[in-house]
Amino acid sequence: MDISAAGVLIDAGDITPGDTNPRDEIERGVHRVLDGGARPILLGGDHSITYPGVRAVSRRFPRLTVLHVDAHSDLYDEFEGDRYSHACPFARIMEENLAARLVQVGIRAMTQHQRRQADRFGVEVIDMRAWAVGVRPRILAREMVYLSIDIDGIDPAFAPGVSHPEPGGLTVREVLSLIQQLPASLVAADVVECNPDLDASGLTSRVAAKLVKEVVGAMALTTC
Repeated sequence: MDISAAGVLIDAGDITPGDTNPRDEIERGVHRVLDGGARPILLGGDHSITYPGVRAVSRRFPRLTVLHVDAHSDLYDEFEGDRYSHACPFARIMEENLAARLVQVGIRAMTQHQRRQADRFGVEVIDMRAWAVGVRPRILAREMVYLSIDIDGIDPAFAPGVSHPEPGGLTVREVLSLIQQLPASLVAADVVECNPDLDASGLTSRVAAKLVKEVVGAMALTTC
């Protein structure tokens, strides 16, 4: 698939919140992309953008499978007094039944509270210990997948420019293979938490760009 071909990848522009709730602005922006017949890829920014993104996509695809790559499970009920923090999006998603499945890959920093939340919501957690012995997500061809990639799911040796680095993570090749081998339709995605202020070499930005290209290729090869 030549993703540089005309019409394969279109920049829908930035979402710039005005006086309204920024989550509402994100949700409306994703709706506009879907209404135009395209599949949205959101670029963050922090992981809080995933909740409004999934809210929008779930209205078009109500039995979503969310595949989440991250060092952290982001399942806090609230974090520092904020229920819509970057540490909470998947709690909101599961509370509102916006996804039929939530599969998390690469987790290696999880509190007892988040473990209880994972049990409460039936989250399928593949932490790095499980990944290391060969456990992989079991996604069926009939599923509609929203892929959310936090760059800190990748080991900081490969992507150091993140705000919350956690050693012992996935390689870039492992994440690329996860995308390339996805058997289901990829209906939407986000790539978040690349921090240019901490990316002195520019390596993390290049990794993020590579992931976006692979996501575009995966979307182009499937129908929904």
